[in-house]
Amino acid sequence: MGLNGKVCIITGGGSGIGKATAIQMASEGAIVALVGRTLSKIDTVKREIEASGGRAESYAIDVADKKSIGAMVPKLVKKYGTIDVLLNNAGHSSPHRRLLSTTPEEIDGVVESNLLGTIYCTQAVVPYMTEAGEGTIINVASMAGVNPSGLGGMIYSAVKAAVINFTGFLNSDLRNTGIRASVVIPGEVDTPILDKRPVPPSKDARSTMVTSEDTAEAITLIARLPIRTNIPELQIRPTYVRDTSGESELI
Repeated sequence: MGLNGKVCIITGGGSGIGKATAIQMASEGAIVALVGRTLSKIDTVKREIEASGGRAESYAIDVADKKSIGAMVPKLVKKYGTIDVLLNNAGHSSPHRRLLSTTPEEIDGVVESNLLGTIYCTQAVVPYMTEAGEGTIINVASMAGVNPSGLGGMIYSAVKAAVINFTGFLNSDLRNTGIRASVVIPGEVDTPILDKRPVPPSKDARSTMVTSEDTAEAITLIARLPIRTNIPELQIRPTYVRDTSGESELI
């Protein structure tokens, strides 16, 4: 079965885990719909996929824009007939990480990109998956949602915990419909988002982390499994545990 011919929406597809997963899935024959706020980034990934013989489309959309997401999904269904996989990967953290320093604007932005976008995209695809009698929804959370800390930040940790909870709700709400939901919970992953931390990790520290490609392999494993099988929750984290206390103290 695998992913050949499957239609896969990937949010946050312009860099990091989203980009790596798009390239991986396309290499296995999937038709990839890249969603991201910056057209230049997702178009670059689209061209890379097409240069390797894959199929991809790009949509410059903010996942928190419910109306735009709601308009995009029917277009894909009209063109390809179905939506097989949704990867809710878009998201970011806040420059400030502590309770009293995090601004209302930062709180709104993190909630919108990580949680509301995940909900809106899921709401958009579920009717079509229900009609088809099958579908795979994969949400990307974080170990910050399991073990909150100053390093992950107040609002990012809370929102990623909500994403984990939302995934469990989906499996309850959509049981016996043929739709399965999984949440991938990475530890530290070497992606561009680390550059925006108050204290960016060093090159040596990044060398011990999980890579975007490692995470993409785990996500693709979930997506390619026969629909009768689900992995509700998958943690992927570095084998080597590094000391982050110095970074946390400086936040």
